[in-house]
Amino acid sequence: MPLVDPVKIISDPKVQELVDFFNETLGFCPNSVLTMQRRPAIANAFIQLNMAVMENHGRLTSEFKRLIAFVSSNTAGCRYCQAHTIRAAERYGSSSARLKNVWDFENHECFTDMEKAALRFAKEASLVPVNVNQDTEKKLKLYWSDDDIIEIMGVIALFGYLNRWNDVMGTSLEDDAKNSGEDLLKEISWTVGKHI
Repeated sequence: MPLVDPVKIISDPKVQELVDFFNETLGFCPNSVLTMQRRPAIANAFIQLNMAVMENHGRLTSEFKRLIAFVSSNTAGCRYCQAHTIRAAERYGSSSARLKNVWDFENHECFTDMEKAALRFAKEASLVPVNVNQDTEKKLKLYWSDDDIIEIMGVIALFGYLNRWNDVMGTSLEDDAKNSGEDLLKEISWTVGKHI
C-alpha cells in the first residue's frame, strides 16, 4: 500500500503537456509523477530534469540510458524502477538478449567492453555508500568522453532520486509495468514487492 496515493487528475497544464514524454517512454504516466503532482512544482521540476537527463547528445542512446537506469535501480533494489527501466529499454529497441542479461552484464557478449565500463560504473556509483573503484573510473574514461560521463552520471543520479522516492513511498506499480517486470525479469526472480 503506497504511503501517499497518486493524484489521478493532473491539474497543472504545464505538467499535463510534459506527461507526453512518459507516454512515449512507458506508454503511460507513472504513479510516481502522479504522486509528485500533489505539489505541481515538484512534478514539473522532476519532469524537466528527467527530459534533460534522457536527451541524447553524445554516444549514449535512449536504449542504453534505460539499461544504465536498470543497473542503478537493480543495485538499489527498487522493484518499481526495475520494472519501469526494463520496460523503457524494451520500448527503445533493446534486444531480448540484452534485456535478459543486463543484470549480469559482465558475463555476456551482447554488451561491448565500452558498455560494460559504463554499466560497471553505474553499479558501483549506485551502491550505498558509493564505492566506485579507481580501475572502474579509468576504464570509463578510456571509452567515454567527459560529456558522455556527465550523461551517464545524470542517469545514475536521476534514478538515485527515483529509487529512493518509489521505495520509500511504496508507489503502486501500474499494470503494464508489472507485466513487463514479470515477463522481462524472470532471471532475477523479480516480484512486485511492496508496490501493489
